[in-house]
Amino acid sequence: MSLKELVYPSIETLAAHYTSNKLLLIHPSSRYRTLLIAALLDSPPCPLFYYSLGVTDVSLAQLLTGLAHDLADQSPTFGRRLNQVRSNYPDDFDQLAAALAEDLAELSEGDYLLILDEYDRADNIPEIQTFVEYLLDYLPDNCHLLINSRSLPRLPWVALVAKHQAVVLKDSQLLTSGFYSESLSENPNVEVFALGPGYVMVNGQHVTTWEGHLPRLLFFFSLDRPMVTRADICQAFWPDLPLDQAVNVFHVTKRRLHKALGFDVLVHKGGHYRVNPALKLQYDVLEFVGSLVEARGASGEDAAPHWQYAIDLYRGDYLQGHDDPWIVSRRADFREGYLESLTEMGHIRAEQGQYEIALGLFLRAVSEAGNREDLHREVLKLYGKLGRRGEAAEHYQNLMIELEERYKIAPAPETQAIYQDIISDS
Repeated sequence: MSLKELVYPSIETLAAHYTSNKLLLIHPSSRYRTLLIAALLDSPPCPLFYYSLGVTDVSLAQLLTGLAHDLADQSPTFGRRLNQVRSNYPDDFDQLAAALAEDLAELSEGDYLLILDEYDRADNIPEIQTFVEYLLDYLPDNCHLLINSRSLPRLPWVALVAKHQAVVLKDSQLLTSGFYSESLSENPNVEVFALGPGYVMVNGQHVTTWEGHLPRLLFFFSLDRPMVTRADICQAFWPDLPLDQAVNVFHVTKRRLHKALGFDVLVHKGGHYRVNPALKLQYDVLEFVGSLVEARGASGEDAAPHWQYAIDLYRGDYLQGHDDPWIVSRRADFREGYLESLTEMGHIRAEQGQYEIALGLFLRAVSEAGNREDLHREVLKLYGKLGRRGEAAEHYQNLMIELEERYKIAPAPETQAIYQDIISDS
């Protein structure tokens, strides 16, 4: 069988999904991971640019030097802004990411793939991992980053998938579960619920002996990424402490976590920590994200059960009651997935003529994102279809007041037109 025949299904899946995601990960356990990269280079389905991390990429500076050099070979004008910013702001990740993104935006007029190959060479280089996470916020719309690695990168994959910015590919399949490992199948049985106040059950028993909130949050933080370094943890939890003090607090917190759950939760290997793969783990966030992936791959009524399951799983904001920066960031990501579920389900029910159900879904969406005028427009339309013009008028007046008080603006012309159509309809 030829190379193309072996990986054709994988290329088809990639081609179907890359334009709607800024980030694509080839799962390390994919059988044809390396063959897929070779096939893409041989016969790309779209404009493609390639960089493979090498043995000299031991720092962010060297990575950026190599990347600029190799991409300039593929596009001669590449790197002007990046090189200028590197001269003036060599340690400013925001400035560097923004400059690189500006250069990337000019590589192609249309959508294209940027492949970072051999990415596992950066596993133990925190500044590269951090920079790539910064870059995701600046990446131009036409650039789609494909990462090939022997290990899962230290990136918040689950959160990125939740807000429809990433997919994890295992050969020709989009992963809807098992993002971090092939199987978690032995005792003890651990159930984790993070959508809402956040709690953990071990073998059916609610864990209450945490000795403070830090051990519990350390567990949730570790679940958020497939692997994490001690430096990552210390930076997230104790950024203002000297490193030696932060490390001491981390070890105390880790011991309390293991004591609360009754077993070694975090295991250390190759300079990284990960949640013990021997656990039989059920995690509502993973189920939630898996449902989003399933729904996005279906349409109409076939997608409805998956959207509904995601809605049912979302019992509240991620880790309610905490405002740590990493929690606030993840909370926004998962809320985006919840809003997507509500709105998509609302559209399905509206198309079926189930206007009351659709209205309830859009009202829930508005309660989560009151600044989204597109959602308010759907509410107004549904009030109009139901003949409830008085409620439409009240909703519109409340929206006007909210926009004026918060943003000093009036409703958009499109919103005004919809409202005028409703109240003038006799």
